[in-house]
Amino acid sequence: RLLRLVQEGKLDLLRDELRLDEIAEARSWRWGRLGDSLLHHAARSGHREVLEFLVRDIGMDPEVANGDYKRPIHEAASMGHRECVAFLLERGASVDCLKKADWTPLMMACTRKNLEVIQTLVEHGANPLLRNKDGWNCFHIASREGHPEVLQYLLDVSPGCWDTESTTGRTPLHTAAMHGCSRVVELLLERPVPQLWMPKPQGVSWQCQCSDLILDECTLCNFHGIPEFQACPTAVDALGAQALHRAAVTAQDGSIQFLVSELGVDVNSRATSLQLPALHYAAKEGHGHTIQTLLSLGADVQAKDGKGRS
Repeated sequence: RLLRLVQEGKLDLLRDELRLDEIAEARSWRWGRLGDSLLHHAARSGHREVLEFLVRDIGMDPEVANGDYKRPIHEAASMGHRECVAFLLERGASVDCLKKADWTPLMMACTRKNLEVIQTLVEHGANPLLRNKDGWNCFHIASREGHPEVLQYLLDVSPGCWDTESTTGRTPLHTAAMHGCSRVVELLLERPVPQLWMPKPQGVSWQCQCSDLILDECTLCNFHGIPEFQACPTAVDALGAQALHRAAVTAQDGSIQFLVSELGVDVNSRATSLQLPALHYAAKEGHGHTIQTLLSLGADVQAKDGKGRS
């Protein structure tokens, strides 16, 4: 009964329904598998007045955590509720508190186009350089979402935040390109060349690392057309696959057309130790339209892989 009123933001009814003898135990009420408190639900739903009532009148702790160590400020930040975030910070909520997997409220805010929330957190001291258990900082997370305005703000307040990579060696550029965020890719291409493109310690160049990035036709053109980036369309990744093969897996027909027709990539080029052509990849994934695209570009329908399979 009370949970529904909190979720719906019906403060007057909540005041009327909450009996005096329930106030003390209301602080410890929990719902769901993770044990969310009333504060979690109010923050998630964006009801600042309800939050104020629960904290000031009921005496609930703004730092209450659920089973994933998620606090109300994580909920408010992830859902874009700036007023709730601001109130919780005013009441002493930790700006860089960690939930499961070491996510901060700023990281949660960067999963959406929450520029005002992000600004509020940063203005209260949130650290843009903190990384979660996968090695992603907030800039890396925002690169996946594709909002240049957010990324530009993060660069303004923390100029070095772009120069990062995950525990698996992915950079924000890898992530932005893989998710088709061409405007973000273009923004990242403006970063200093030597650091961004230098070979990794294991000897794998940026070209090889980026061969698995599926870009739209426009971004592919931009990569190829800027001499200082020297983007090689036939570079291979650690498995021996080119961008063409990755594009076939994800049905990026525009990229396939551009790679073959404009950049001269061999449509029948083989990948990995199994010698798989792009046509095999498209067929395995069931991408009928991509199969037609490859055939129209001259793919050999009789081609066999290294095990003799067509």
